[in-house]
Amino acid sequence: MASLNVYSVLVVLFLTCGIVMATKENYQIIKENNCETKMGLPCVLEAFTSIFNTGSISNKCCGELVVLGKVCHSSLVKRTLENPVFKDLNPATIIAKSIQTWNNFLALIDSPYPST
Repeated sequence: MASLNVYSVLVVLFLTCGIVMATKENYQIIKENNCETKMGLPCVLEAFTSIFNTGSISNKCCGELVVLGKVCHSSLVKRTLENPVFKDLNPATIIAKSIQTWNNFLALIDSPYPST
């Protein structure tokens, strides 16, 4: 019985440390890459609405997001999901939508005939 309790404590400790490390990792990536300063506020709001709600993003903001980079984009989305305000959202759905949004932007930027 005691070994079960020790095992349970170790599992909880491992999971807690993993969550804390993931949180610190996102914040560190954001800080080291100056992610929060690479996009203007109007484009941040467009991207946020597109990923966390419904909406579209202008070509200008699409370009800003691609310049922001995939590492910053992913870290900012993950950090946002860590905020208790968004606890009711399904992280897998948001991350999938984030990846889809990123891929759509790349396709638009790489297209020989970008829409205006």
